[in-house]
Formats: sequence, structure tokens, C-alpha cells
Amino acid sequence: MSESLTTVAYLGAAILFILSLGGLSNPETSRRGNLYGIIGMALAVLATVIGPHVTAAGIPWIVGAMVVGAAIGLYAARTVQMTQMPELVALMHSLVGLAATLVGYASFIDPAASANFSGAEKLIHEVEIYVGVLIGAVTFSGSIIAFGKLSARIGGKPLLLPGRHILNLIGLLIVIWFGIQFVRAGSIQEGMTPLIIMTVIALLFGIHMVMAIGGADMPVVVSMLNSYSGWAAAATGFMLSNDLLIVTGALVGSSGAILSYIMCRAMNRNFISVIAGGFGSDTGKAKPAGGTAAQPEGEAVPVTAAETAEMLRDAKNVIIVPGYGMAVAQAQHTVYEITRLLREKGVNVRFGIHPVAGRMPGHMNVLLAEAKVPYDIVMEMDELNEDFADTDVAMVIGANDIVNPAAQDDPTSPIAGMPVLEVWKAKHSIVMKRSMASGYAGVDNPLFYKDNNRMLFGDAKKMLDEVLGVLKTA
Repeated sequence: MSESLTTVAYLGAAILFILSLGGLSNPETSRRGNLYGIIGMALAVLATVIGPHVTAAGIPWIVGAMVVGAAIGLYAARTVQMTQMPELVALMHSLVGLAATLVGYASFIDPAASANFSGAEKLIHEVEIYVGVLIGAVTFSGSIIAFGKLSARIGGKPLLLPGRHILNLIGLLIVIWFGIQFVRAGSIQEGMTPLIIMTVIALLFGIHMVMAIGGADMPVVVSMLNSYSGWAAAATGFMLSNDLLIVTGALVGSSGAILSYIMCRAMNRNFISVIAGGFGSDTGKAKPAGGTAAQPEGEAVPVTAAETAEMLRDAKNVIIVPGYGMAVAQAQHTVYEITRLLREKGVNVRFGIHPVAGRMPGHMNVLLAEAKVPYDIVMEMDELNEDFADTDVAMVIGANDIVNPAAQDDPTSPIAGMPVLEVWKAKHSIVMKRSMASGYAGVDNPLFYKDNNRMLFGDAKKMLDEVLGVLKTA
């Protein structure tokens, strides 16, 4: 394939990637968006393999690597549960970071690549390598830690080292210093030492950064790492002089950054405070500095599955708020069956989705789509909050922090100001949880003790199966 034909193929792939992002912005068009992305990536890979920069001797190696990668991808797609998607996404981000790091080292070591540059071009190329390896290493190690946290191999509680911000600043200054030494190096042997030292610091920074971020901020971390992986891919494109990689990486990086910003707004947090870490714990009650969070008043009233079914059957308007507990219990299919039965009986059932529900952006939407819940009844928080006052039953399935009234009522709460789903305004609310334990933010929830709230304790799947059984016999 000629250079010009390759460029045309890259342009077509870039257009398809843009269409893919547009399609993925809406659940109803997400399948089409996925298809555009698949076609675009297939076109890009094909154009690269048969393009002018790949020799005939290298094609068998590339094809062999593609076969191995495709086999791993197919295995993961068939075996990974939908509830494991957040950690799988984090793991995929780590591979992008690792690829950027390895390509950076290969570009630096390859004498043929260095021979193509001189003067200012050589300086720019070396800066591209240094920055690309830096971003790639941070993305790789940070994503590995995120994978560990999301899969519960590492606790959600933030690890806050003494003087951590000073340590980060010192690390940054060392990276800049060795960057100067790297571009001044007169040979590959001289430049390798500062590059290796920088890589080690970047790996440690990625670990430190994500370890300091609490469990409540993990959805933002996933989107942030998605952005990092995009910039790592763009840096790889600069190193390889590949226009498509640059464009694709910029698309992923910018869209991930925008998503992170949107999610930070949904949590009433700024991006810097998320990176600074410290918010979110998997144990205990969080207390803000300079004060004590208000303690909930009242008594939690338990309810049975049969009573829950009775309340749902007598309701005219029902809003279901899913959370991570639904994902863990894999109860989305039972939720769909309950929804279908209620709608057949004339009950208006809708779903309220908080932007940070679950462990990654769109986690609840993906699970509900898998269970074939109609797209038109799955609504964002802003679309539903005004309707809770006219709702007979608001049913919360495994969610906690996103329905916590303390965000509005208690200015001393660590989550004060965070937009939440106002389920307590419904005539009745039912919260499904295994226990009275606090959520991922480590903050107690006054909703549990309100007069119009009932607690349905137990595994979400088991309890919902019982509710479904009662509804079917009614």
C-alpha cells in the first residue's frame, strides 16, 4: 500500500473513531458506536500492516502477535463477568501504558530511528520519547493499582504517606533534572541511565497517586486513567511519526479528561482534590476537619420481601436506583423481570442513574442494557430528581453515598454539596443492603433512619428473587 493510500485509510479510521465516540455518548446508539470503532480499528491495523513502513519479513511477527492478542481478548470477553468490567477496563489501560513505555525505549535504542533526526528535530524526538515513557509508566503502574482496588485485591482505603505532596514535588523535580540530562546525552549509553531512573520514579508515582485515592473516587480514577492512556497513545504516535495514533490518542485523552471533569462535578469535587487523594474509605465513619459530622436520628425499620412486593404492587410510580450492590449480586436480570411485571400491571417504572454509581463511568447503564432494560426508562439524575415527590416507592438496590441526604443537609459532612438522588422525598423508600455498614465514602447515611424508609436486608439477588416470586403469585 502506498503512502498516500495509507494516509486515506488513516483518515477514514479517524472519522470512524469520531463517529464511535458520538455513538457511545447515548445508550440507544452505543451498539452502532461500538461497530464504528471496530471497523475503524480493523481498517487502521490493516493499513499499518500492509503499509510502506512494514517490511515483508516483519509481517509474520505482527500477524503472530495479533493472533495471540486476539485469543486473549476473546477469552476475556467470554469469561469476564459484567460485574468485573471496571477492573478489566483498568487492566486494559495498563497495557496501553506499558506499550507506550516499551515503544519509547525501542525508539531510543534503535539506531536507525535516531539516524533520521538531527539538530532541533533530534531534540524534539528525544523529548517525545522522554514524555511518552513518563506518561506510559505512570499509566501502567497507576492502572495496575486501580485494577487491584476495583477487584478488591487492594483495600479501598486511601494510603496517605506523611509529606506525600512534598514527595511528589521532589519526584517531579528529579524527573525534570534527569530529562535535561537525557536530552544532553551524547550517546545511547549515556541517555539510558536518566531514562531508567525517570521510569522508576514514574512507576512509583503512579502507584503512590492511585493508592492515595479513596474508594469513593474510583469512578473518577477510571476515567482519569482512560485519559492518561489516550495521551500515552498520542505520545507513541509522535515517537513513531504515526498520524493516526496521534489523532486517536488525542481523541481518547481529551474525551477521558472531559468525562473526568463531568464526574468530578457530579461529586462536587475538583480534579486536583481527586488527584491529591484522601477521600473515600471502606471502613469507619469519615469526619471532616474542624468538626464532627451530625449523627443520624431515628431507628432503621426492616421490611420483608413480601412486604416490599406488596408496596411495589400498590404503587403507581416507582423509581429504582441501582448501585454497586446490584452489580456484585448480579441481580440486574431479576430487576428486569420485576420491572417487566410491574409495567404489565400498569405501574410506571423508571431507573435513576447517578453519574458515579458503581465503580466506573456508565457501570449501571451497561448492566441494565445487558439485562435488556428499555433505554427510555433509564434516566440520569437531573432528569428524575424533581419527580421523587410524586413517586410512591423509590427502591435503592445496593447504593449508598449517591442517595445520602447528608450531602444536602449536613454542611459538616465529607460529601456536603455532592449532588445526590433525592429518594427520601418519595412517599416510601426501600433500601436494599446486606447490613447497616457505611458506603465506600465511609459516611453514615441518615436515609436509613427516616420515617418513610424501610430496610430490606440480605443479598440483593436472593431478596429480589423473593420479591419477584411474590409478585408472580399475586
